Formats: sequence, C-alpha cells, structure tokens
Amino acid sequence: MRLNKFLALAGVCSRREAEKLIDEGRVSINGKSITPPAPLLTGTEVVKVDGKIVTAATDIKVWAFYKPSGLVTTHKDEQYRTTVFDYLKEEGLEERVISVGRLDLNSEGLLLLTNNGGFAQFAESPKTEWERIYRVRVFGEIQAIDFEQLQQGMTIDGINYREVIIEPEQDFNHKGKNAWLRVILKEGKNREIRKIMEYFNLQVNRLIRISYGPYNLEKLNPGEWMEVSASPYTNLANDLR
Repeated sequence: MRLNKFLALAGVCSRREAEKLIDEGRVSINGKSITPPAPLLTGTEVVKVDGKIVTAATDIKVWAFYKPSGLVTTHKDEQYRTTVFDYLKEEGLEERVISVGRLDLNSEGLLLLTNNGGFAQFAESPKTEWERIYRVRVFGEIQAIDFEQLQQGMTIDGINYREVIIEPEQDFNHKGKNAWLRVILKEGKNREIRKIMEYFNLQVNRLIRISYGPYNLEKLNPGEWMEVSASPYTNLANDLR
C-alpha cells in the first residue's frame, strides 16, 4: 500500500495532505525519516507522524457535527483562525478525525467526521450519489433564478456544475428582499451554492447544510456533535461491490 493512502485510511489526513507531511520529513518508517519517493508498505512497518505511531483504523466511526459559522474546516490554518478540529478537541472529542468535505468559514450545519479515510473518499465521490441538502437565505429577487437551466447543469466561469435543484420555501412571487431556498446538490464543489447565487445576482447571507446522504442534523444545536452509525455507508458499499 502507498504511504499516503495508508495515512488517509488511518484518518490522519487526506492523501494530498499526506504528501505534504512526507515532503516535510514528518513521517518515519521503522525509525527512519522518509523523503519522496516513499516506499510501498507491506504491513509490517512501524509508521510514525511527528513521532507518534499511526495505526490503520479498523472500526469505522462517524460523527455528525453541527458546525457553527466562524470555524474553518482545516487541520491547520495559516491565518491562525479557530479550526473545526481545535474546537472539537476542546469539547472532548479525543480521536483523530478527518472531515467529509468542507463547509467554508461563514457556512454552518452538518459536517460529517470520521476516523476512516475510505469512508471519507466514498462519501465525497460523485459516483456515490449522496445528496447534500441546504437551507439558504438569499438577498435579492428569486424570480431571477433559471430553475430549468440549473436542473440541466450549467457552466459558470469555466466550471461545470451538475444538476442543482432549488425549491423556494416561500411563494415564488415572494416580494421580500430576503428569501429562504432549499438547495439540493449531488456533488458540492468549492463554494458552489454561493457562486450559483451570485450568477443570478443573489447574495447568500446564511447557508445551513441540513443533510448529507443518509445523515442529517437530527436535534443537534450549533457546536454540538454526536457519534452516528456507519451502517448506511457499509451497506451501500457492499451493494456497489
């Protein structure tokens, strides 16, 4: 197994971030610091990151977290802002976890966390077809939205977006300047909803993810987290084999 894949499956970080750790000389195998290209693992090695032994996660664990606005979804922030992982550690989640996708600084709602990189990769893949559902408050005229165009997929600034379903929570002829929308994505590219709304001259002033595939916020309040079952993932993964 490749070293970066092993670190991802162990829940240390993503494969891309693992490459950075290796480049920085922070990973060792059997007591020797590794530099690129990293050797393949046979399963008998002792792997350490920053001097701490890393073991592959055996039991898949998943947590649902209501990310409040103001936290960044990264393990290390160059601007020294509070990260999701800093917050969770302070709140008592001791296990090392990675996030399934991200929510940007000003977004809130459901963020899935796991100790298993395989789960994260599966849940993030467009092939899995897990819908992401959001409640989005926008400022502007919602009549400007081209619903048919969105359902067919569209390209904005050279980026292709798959089908997006938008359902106004108010009457379509709502005249107020602020309106709530229910937005359903099957992929979730970087700042996708905000970019689509900007395209239709709408400004997002609140964005809450309420579900991700079979998982939802349940009764969580902002800042709260709870462990949830991994069975929706394992059942579907078995069906797709």
